[in-house]
Amino acid sequence: MIVVQSSSAVTPQPAEGIAHPARAELELAAVLHALSDPVRLRMVAALAGDDGEHTCKSFDVPVTKSTCTHHFKILREAGVIHQRQAGTSRLNALRREDLDARFPGLLTTILQAASAPHETA
Repeated sequence: MIVVQSSSAVTPQPAEGIAHPARAELELAAVLHALSDPVRLRMVAALAGDDGEHTCKSFDVPVTKSTCTHHFKILREAGVIHQRQAGTSRLNALRREDLDARFPGLLTTILQAASAPHETA
């Protein structure tokens, strides 16, 4: 008996074409790594400022478009943000509910620490 599998059966794609980890798959090390970069932390802080979605172009970060795309990929694969395609734009939203459920208080603590004035010795 020969079983033929289509390529879509072997590697299923999400309906929207952008893969995101499920809440239960979020890993602390990946989230901390994603938030350890100052540019990514700045992006997350901007998303945390309101509950809306932001286009990739709306972030004021000092990097090229390709580098910005890389940062969004790191954040998405870690489960920090959710992205969806809307025409030719990609919309980004913070996965606060998932992060708070998986790691209570982590995001709030990191964002507060990042916005606090640095003490000098």
